[in-house]
Amino acid sequence: MGETEQRPTAGSRLGAQENAGISTLEHGQKLPPTPPGKLVSIKIQMLDDTQEIFEVPQRAPGKVLHDAVCSHLNLVEGDYFGLEFPDHRKMMVWLDLLKPIMKQIRRPKHIVVKFVVKFFPPDHAQLQEELTRYLFALQVKQDLAQGRLTCNDTSTALLVSHIVQSEIGDFDETIDREHLAKNKYIPQQEALEDKIMEFHLNHMGQTPAESDFQLLEIARRLEMYGIRLHPAKDREGTKINLAVANTGILVFQGHTKINAFNWAKVRKLSFKRKRFLIKLRPDVNSSFQDTLEFLMASRDFCKSFWKICVEHHAFFRLFEEPKPKPKPVLFSRGSSFRFSGRTQKQVLDYVKEAGHKKVQFERKHSKIRSIRSLTAQPSEQHSEVPKQSSSFTFGDDADAPAVQSCQQGKELKVSAEDAEQRRSPSLRKSPKEGRRVDGVVMATMEEEEEIVKDRTQQNRTQSQQPSTGSLTGSPHLSELSINSQGGPPLANTSLSPNLSPDAKQSSPLISPLLNDPSGIRTDDEEEVRRKRCPADKAYFIAKEVATTERTYLKDLEVITSWFQSAVSKDDYMPETLKNLIFSNFEPLHKFHTSFLKEIEQRLALWEGRSNAHIKGDYQRIGDVMLKNIQSMKQLTIHLRKHNEILMELENGIKNSRKLETLCRDFELQKVCYLPLNTFLLRPLHRLMHYKQIMERLCKHYPPNHTDFRDSRAALAEVSEMMAQLHGNMIKMENFQKLHELKKDLIGIDNLVIPGREFIRLGSLSKLSGKGLQQRMFFLFNDVLLYTSRGLTASNQFKVHGQLPLYGMTIEESEEEWGVPHCLTLRGQRQSIIVAASAQAEMDKWAEDIQMAIDLAEKSNGPAPELLASSPPDNKSPDETTVDQESEDDLSASHTSLERQSPHRGNTTVHVCWHRNTSVSMIDFSIAVENQLSGNLLRKFKNSNGWQKLWVVFTNFCMFFYKSHQDNHPLACLPLLGYALTMPSESENIHKDYVFKLHFKSHVYYFRAESEYTFERWMEVIRSATSSASRTRVLSHKESHVY
Repeated sequence: MGETEQRPTAGSRLGAQENAGISTLEHGQKLPPTPPGKLVSIKIQMLDDTQEIFEVPQRAPGKVLHDAVCSHLNLVEGDYFGLEFPDHRKMMVWLDLLKPIMKQIRRPKHIVVKFVVKFFPPDHAQLQEELTRYLFALQVKQDLAQGRLTCNDTSTALLVSHIVQSEIGDFDETIDREHLAKNKYIPQQEALEDKIMEFHLNHMGQTPAESDFQLLEIARRLEMYGIRLHPAKDREGTKINLAVANTGILVFQGHTKINAFNWAKVRKLSFKRKRFLIKLRPDVNSSFQDTLEFLMASRDFCKSFWKICVEHHAFFRLFEEPKPKPKPVLFSRGSSFRFSGRTQKQVLDYVKEAGHKKVQFERKHSKIRSIRSLTAQPSEQHSEVPKQSSSFTFGDDADAPAVQSCQQGKELKVSAEDAEQRRSPSLRKSPKEGRRVDGVVMATMEEEEEIVKDRTQQNRTQSQQPSTGSLTGSPHLSELSINSQGGPPLANTSLSPNLSPDAKQSSPLISPLLNDPSGIRTDDEEEVRRKRCPADKAYFIAKEVATTERTYLKDLEVITSWFQSAVSKDDYMPETLKNLIFSNFEPLHKFHTSFLKEIEQRLALWEGRSNAHIKGDYQRIGDVMLKNIQSMKQLTIHLRKHNEILMELENGIKNSRKLETLCRDFELQKVCYLPLNTFLLRPLHRLMHYKQIMERLCKHYPPNHTDFRDSRAALAEVSEMMAQLHGNMIKMENFQKLHELKKDLIGIDNLVIPGREFIRLGSLSKLSGKGLQQRMFFLFNDVLLYTSRGLTASNQFKVHGQLPLYGMTIEESEEEWGVPHCLTLRGQRQSIIVAASAQAEMDKWAEDIQMAIDLAEKSNGPAPELLASSPPDNKSPDETTVDQESEDDLSASHTSLERQSPHRGNTTVHVCWHRNTSVSMIDFSIAVENQLSGNLLRKFKNSNGWQKLWVVFTNFCMFFYKSHQDNHPLACLPLLGYALTMPSESENIHKDYVFKLHFKSHVYYFRAESEYTFERWMEVIRSATSSASRTRVLSHKESHVY
């Protein structure tokens, strides 16, 4: 089961149509060999209540049937599911994957085997595919109907409201009442119908995929989620129920959990006849005995539960499938049962590394048709992510064609040999939606590439198909988790960027950019356009001023328009803070609006689009820059206030829970495509961009050029302004970065203290008793933190340890430990061994850690201890935050209406985690300098046409828009880990000014309009795909804090 080569490849899972159905195998590819012999038919009941018949050889093991079902559904994450059936004692048991099927199912003609969820992960964001989450949602629906998933009335109504939203779409009272009358989701449903409809009204615009995500988000917090009770008695004879979950063994009295034994506390599990025994690890603080004993109804019941516990422990706790024990020569003692299959870690790694296509499918019960999505335009005001997350996730667009529908079938007969060649009539494929990341809704580039490959076939038929959509909470990049609907964040939303749930990062339709004829530019049109534009480099420098000014003005509008509108609706922000922010940003917006208009008028004259008889005097930009930079000096008073604005806003958030929620919800809107406090620094960064542009212009002009004098004067003016504000900007950048990192960390509350400076963050492997384990490291000038990615609703990183840098030493230790690229960090109280992914990474970490140690030695002494517990704050005491919850807390019972922090699946921290790299504060500073906007033509590896897009490069990401007038991006592509090269001859890209971006199997080509713009894009993207050397940067930035 652990051999991934038996799975369909990414290229094999969406095949061409054949007479027999849909093939999911590459040409020449065959299924794994199955034992020969007579075939036997087995009826499988799917989670959507359809039944399929599979034919398997009589002597085949259970794995053959399980694989056939998963292949039939095109289900990659099939390891979470199992097959259960009633044995001869009418007891429901799991099909053993290693034993022959016929030794387990004695009378297959009279048995219906059920395909159900077997392993419930602690966080549904770990489920990478929309199809998997849909099947989990069906399981929750089943458990509700059968009374297995019990909860209070409010949570029950909320769960059902999401199911109704996914099946019939937006609220309509008449339709809702009819639908609820015909469909019974829970026992005694009539009493809750009004409450269900009340909740359903709040889900306007939510796609079926988003409804699945929300349903699982609520369900996973319920005490009975994924629980199957097994009756037993304790030593005193009291009736109890035992259950097993991802965290360990649970004890219930009725439906109330009264005890839990975490896997870490369990030393051994065994059974002796009817007695189930749990041997615990010694604990001086525990009142439990060494061995606990429970009495079950019979030996068979006891053994069945023991086997389930063994499987859960292996799946969730082991790194790889346990190896079989050697058979004894004479006699055996005890059971030889072992877990067979991939562990959860192997499943996550396989899906992350294999780069599968996103499965398209149809939801059996959904009545939402594509035409509904075509007519429903999302509101610009209400935007939200993953991540996850993590290709374009597009909003609904009237230009987008409906997706081709597959023919509906009834009961289907499938043999093991051709199981790969058919798809379930109830689980058809449909385009993958964008995923949620950092609270912004967009899609990942990788997903759009997959959509475009099937575009030709989809354009042939415009038939309607039920809409699906997708929302991944996990940001296994190259996936982002992001939501594409424009509705306001809901009260129960817990989504986030980065996801990914990868992004993580939306409409189920094909992207309008892929189908809008205006998006494809022919070569003739391109040549005409090029001949019309001037070829002078100065023109393209002036054009860069205009394109980047457009983006800057949009960024200002995020504060002056969108954020101001959000805070004006409520009184959560003090008036003094409102006045401080908007009185300083509105003059800047007003000035730069007229500045942009003047630049665009000059470019129109330069290009000859107006007043064509006037030439030479207008083919320059230095005079416009000089005039406006001189006027900008009067705005310096507002620029000096930005430090105060940033600090006062953070203090306001710290002291007011309502303001914190308001800002968090605003960051979920699509217009806020970057962290909110990043926009507050934009005016200072813009001055730096003016300085760089004028430096390039002065370098280009000869001294006798008519525009040289004005350009040099403008450069002198802006350099003077930068010199006055640069020191303040450096402090603000560090302050902003510390606050941004604080959102990504759990277990540390005093991260932002005076004097602390951020230096580097990234992924390293830490050597422990369990071997090398991936950890996220955060290096500051006084301490080194190491964390793991927490299984929380917000995908934050939990702090595991901290090493003060004072007195630390660092040494290479590859030979000592036999681990490549290995370092030993020896602190005064603790030593750890870490390994980097490559020699270059190790060198960067060694250099920065040594520099940080030197800084710590020069300070006055050891840094204060970082507090893992939350200090008292001034917020309302009856409210809790994710920061105050441990992983165990998150696994325990919560009310389903709790509001969590947004899902942070696409922050730089998550990108570094999934791409196993690191970035330093110097890299962030260079990224601030290297921002660029403009039109690019984009082409996928297997597509023919070039697509015109408006592209904004910032924060190590490329953000994609249909045009520069759009208020929010449609998608983003994080570039950390990507390689930037030129296309080779064999790739047949016979165009000028083309560069190539590739990461694993993802390849994109981008085409610039001129040599200058091509060189500029290469320059800024290279800064994100490869870290700069510290020496070069420090010489470039003499006043940098480090």
